[in-house]
Amino acid sequence: MKKALVISGGGSKGAFAGGVAQYLINNENKEYDIFVGTSTGSLMVSHLALGKLEDLKKLYTNVNQKTIFSNNPFKIKNIDGEKVISIRHLNTLWNFLNGRKTFGESKNLRTLIKKHITKNMYHEIREKNKNVVVTVSNLTTNQIEYKTIDECTYDDYCDWIWASCNYVPFMSLLEKNNCQYADGGFGSLVPIREAIIRGATEIDAIILETEITQFNRLPAKNPFSLLFDLFDFMLTNVERHNITIGKLAAKSKGVKLNLYYTPTVLTTNSLIFDQVLMGKWWNSGYEYAKSKKEALMSDFRPDFLTDKEIALGLENNRINKGV
Repeated sequence: MKKALVISGGGSKGAFAGGVAQYLINNENKEYDIFVGTSTGSLMVSHLALGKLEDLKKLYTNVNQKTIFSNNPFKIKNIDGEKVISIRHLNTLWNFLNGRKTFGESKNLRTLIKKHITKNMYHEIREKNKNVVVTVSNLTTNQIEYKTIDECTYDDYCDWIWASCNYVPFMSLLEKNNCQYADGGFGSLVPIREAIIRGATEIDAIILETEITQFNRLPAKNPFSLLFDLFDFMLTNVERHNITIGKLAAKSKGVKLNLYYTPTVLTTNSLIFDQVLMGKWWNSGYEYAKSKKEALMSDFRPDFLTDKEIALGLENNRINKGV
């Protein structure tokens, strides 16, 4: 019997996934054989495979725009208490004048990866025979590729994690082996099926979106915001497709599949890295996993309730009790 932990893409929302994983590993004492991550999920799987939850929490609650971007294409303003994003025209112009192919550069993230995912961690994961997999999009061959730690050198492994996290064209493009690589989420945002192919018989999948769409976007005001909206539309539908295929594969193979969605919308732009918010999201993820466990154990929970309905019911109980 093999257990797998799958973590979807979601940028800064990965902090929520960290909190969920912390509860599952530390409180539910779950031991996973397979770890599959996409984008921010690929950044997390090395620490999770070794049970380094506190180190991962420290990493996710101490990053900001400067630790990710070497050339930040975003300008963030606070308007009426909300973060509004626009483009830094000079930064993007600088990138184009230097012959680069993207609006911004995320070389600082590459440095961060090598600092926090060390050679010792790489060797320890291999020695423990943990199946750790990261998802990348090969833009040259139009293929999704899954890179296993056992098949990579340390430097290659760090490259694949970096590529998986790079939300092109706002972040760097990895050019390797005569191919161009980008965020794995462009094709496999929630790689449930890959965990099944690798032999998983039980899967916990953390999905960094709500189960049901909870808002409509405001009309785009410029080409930059329109591009964001377009990418979000495509990724939302990729996610739904991945989950549907994953559910069907799990059913046909008799795999137990547990899905953990975010109960509320955390952010409308996951490329904004706010240390305070990410700290709150980590704690929210932990409490949500705990609440879901309590709800599943309750004799009063009908089987047809969604994650959203569970969360709303728990919130109503909290209010009624005056907490």
